[in-house]
Amino acid sequence: MPLYEHVFLARQDLSQAQVDALAATATEIVETNHGTITKVETWGLRSLAYKIQKNRKAHFVMLNIDAPAGVVAELERQTAINEDVIRFLTVRVDELEAGPSAMMRKNDRERSRRREREGE
Repeated sequence: MPLYEHVFLARQDLSQAQVDALAATATEIVETNHGTITKVETWGLRSLAYKIQKNRKAHFVMLNIDAPAGVVAELERQTAINEDVIRFLTVRVDELEAGPSAMMRKNDRERSRRREREGE
């Protein structure tokens, strides 16, 4: 089956539990249509380069999907309807990244640098 990375941005005023519920809803849509989610990463609340629908920040979530194209089309349709999601992007990839994504590795590096500065 084709492999996809699906990233969506949720409104800044949502709680982390609501963002997790959005990810769970996306997972449910894929799994009910005979696809699988191999990885879900929540990148947290991050600043945007420019305002999107009056939001300066957004919660970023990435899903790695192994599913037919019809399943992804349904996921995108449902995501577009949801008013809590301000942007989304689905990209077909040749292979899914094993381990943490580049964004998660960047967050880990920043945390370790902060700890080193505080320890000095």
